[in-house]
Amino acid sequence: MLVAWRYRKRENSFIQSFDPRAWVIFYGCFLFATLSFWDVRFLLPFFVIAVFVLLTSGVKWHEMRRAFLFILGFVFFFAILTFLTGRGGTEVYKQEHLIREFRASFSILGWTPALKITVERAFFAVSQLVRVFSIAVMTILIPYSLDPALYGITFKGIGLPDKFAYAMDLTMRFIPTFGRDFQLTMDAQRARGYELDKISGGIIQQVRKLGPIFVPVTIHAIIASEDIIDAMDLRAFGIGPRTWLDVLTYQTRDRILIAFGVLILAASLVVGIMGYGSFWVPESLMKMF
Repeated sequence: MLVAWRYRKRENSFIQSFDPRAWVIFYGCFLFATLSFWDVRFLLPFFVIAVFVLLTSGVKWHEMRRAFLFILGFVFFFAILTFLTGRGGTEVYKQEHLIREFRASFSILGWTPALKITVERAFFAVSQLVRVFSIAVMTILIPYSLDPALYGITFKGIGLPDKFAYAMDLTMRFIPTFGRDFQLTMDAQRARGYELDKISGGIIQQVRKLGPIFVPVTIHAIIASEDIIDAMDLRAFGIGPRTWLDVLTYQTRDRILIAFGVLILAASLVVGIMGYGSFWVPESLMKMF
């Protein structure tokens, strides 16, 4: 049986006060508008919006702790990695102003490891952190705030065909379903005496020893997908237009939210066309180094 994310109706939730279609449209506009900038000055308003939505979403910390910590660790890891290596930022800036350089006291095949700290790398890491964090926060809140029963009708309501709408519905349910099956399989193997905590050896050996976990989960996922396909075929899915039990109706606040999202996206595109919003470093700092 398919399961969904830990959704529940929350009182005084800013996200849930809107039609889910309006929120998905706003999220799409927010996403593309954020990706239009590398200038931290233009990214800060999106960061403020994301933090405001997070604090008013009604989602408790214990509900999204794991997902939030994973995303936060992922964002910080790549921001620090970009800062240390300079990879990724070279496509945005061409010249670097060196603050300090650290060189190792040893060499490897004639190459001496070195770490360069530059103004451009530091500001690019900050811009990347603000940019990705804003998008990640808005993305995390969707599965916790969107009613699983409305997945299909929501994506259908924004203009997707029935097949794509139902495919998105199944995709949103696949990850929590897969996680539940994985946990049940681990518990079942532990009950049979399989000691998962004592797996040792190299990476290849560890993967081989985890076969009793991965194989049943994979086979179950394939069988479950076949059952869903058979059920859809028996109901003649795709033969004609699909009807939906739930009906969504736009309210005034939903239209305002959509208009606000479209306005943000349009303004971002206009600002980008005018040549603003690219990577920015204060000239005063560049003159200092």
